[in-house]
Amino acid sequence: MKETIAETSQHPRASIIGAVYLVYFLTTISAEFFIRGLVVSGDAAATANNILAHQPLFRLHLATALLATALYVALTALFYGLFKPVNQSLALIAAFFSLTGCATQAFASLFQLAPFVVLGGSAYLRIFKLEQLQALALLFLNLNTEAYSIELVFFGLFNLLIGYLIFKSNFLPRILGGLMGLSGLGWLTFLSPPLANHLFTYIAVIGILAEATLMLWLLVKGVNVTRWKEQATAAGVRT
Repeated sequence: MKETIAETSQHPRASIIGAVYLVYFLTTISAEFFIRGLVVSGDAAATANNILAHQPLFRLHLATALLATALYVALTALFYGLFKPVNQSLALIAAFFSLTGCATQAFASLFQLAPFVVLGGSAYLRIFKLEQLQALALLFLNLNTEAYSIELVFFGLFNLLIGYLIFKSNFLPRILGGLMGLSGLGWLTFLSPPLANHLFTYIAVIGILAEATLMLWLLVKGVNVTRWKEQATAAGVRT
């Protein structure tokens, strides 16, 4: 009876991962909601007018997106700690891919700040026509989109390795590993953006399903504590 209770009890690290995961999801959704419909694809004038008319929303989007990136950095560190007992080297490589994606994401935020400079009305920009400035602002936003494709490749590699680590662990259901691995393969299609854009709806559904399921499992069920400790002991990892 005591063994059963120990196996089904919540591991503190799993609870924290689930909570950070949930906050990350909410933050990311909020960031996208703030600029929904404001960036008009292929229409530089409309996009520029929206930026100028809704500057607080654009800046709030940027701040929230950066917060989401910081949360994912924390999530990466927590995942590394959770999966060290399975394979420390692979857990470290997975963390490297995730942190590289986060760094790319943070750097790309500069492209979202650039339109405020371009459209800010500074005297030295008066040599450009209004249409040129509007086109330049949209160009920077498109560069951010291109950087997003690069980020997703790194996060795809991260998900793929996390899926493998879950599958090889004995403290989480293997189906979670399969879903994470499948989502990772989906994000890797961004190595060919035209293909990824064509399949994006399916890729996004699988990705959200995989990560949301893992998040809810960690938040509600946690990990098999007894088995996690056994695997940690066998690998010489401090618990």
